Amino acid sequence: MYPRSSVIGVAAVDPPVIADRKRVFEDPPAAAMATFDSSGVGVPAFEDLRVAHHHLLEHIRAPGSWWSGAQRVAIAAESRQATSCGLCIRRKAALSPTHIEGVHDTLGTVPASAVDVIHRVRTDPGRLSRSWFESIVPARLSDGEYVELVSVVALTAGLDFFARALGIPPYPLPDALPGDPSRYRPAFARGGTAWVPMVACEDASGAEADLYEGLAFVPNIVRALSLVPREVKALQCSSAAHYLPVKDIVDPAARRSLDRPQMELVAARVSALNQCFY
Repeated sequence: MYPRSSVIGVAAVDPPVIADRKRVFEDPPAAAMATFDSSGVGVPAFEDLRVAHHHLLEHIRAPGSWWSGAQRVAIAAESRQATSCGLCIRRKAALSPTHIEGVHDTLGTVPASAVDVIHRVRTDPGRLSRSWFESIVPARLSDGEYVELVSVVALTAGLDFFARALGIPPYPLPDALPGDPSRYRPAFARGGTAWVPMVACEDASGAEADLYEGLAFVPNIVRALSLVPREVKALQCSSAAHYLPVKDIVDPAARRSLDRPQMELVAARVSALNQCFY
């Protein structure tokens, strides 16, 4: 469920394995109880997953820093559309995606400047390049818009793959919440390490003082979203439910139903299949 390392341009801890669960939130909202029904597929319905998925859907539908709630829901819907896009299928099968021209099969609900980015991030992230990124940012999207878009697409993909693994339909996308994007940009975000500016651990102060709270080690993939701090929190929520809390990633003895070596074997295999360069 992590954003692929190549979409931001940093090395990453890549897709986690679903193991056993601990609760991540106290007093889950009642709406979370209906997020998914696994009763027909013989899989225990872990409480923390119900709660985490509810919170992630609430997060997607809320106004962000650079996209409104309606735009964020539309981005999520377009990312699902990308999985059946004829152009994306042909590009994925080609030796190079740049050799295949055409028009995306799109829902027509997101700005044209974002369509190709959504489709490429969702369907073929392993072959994104710095030159491709520089053709997008800032000519078509700002760096903040790009980072937030990547997060929404990645979170949606994670929810969709979870549903597919259970053999249930993807979760219905929620109605958007009203309101405008905040246009908030961290004062101490700096460029140099990745394709986009990030907030370094030593610079996490003021409004970002709790961004990496309790973390002895901050993976680059967590820092990669820090230009839009709310997305870092969403990523940590996803990690805690589907893999490990970020603070436990450095603990070799951390385990769920699987031992840590078993978890990492599956994660490494998934990374290889996804052609993740880390």
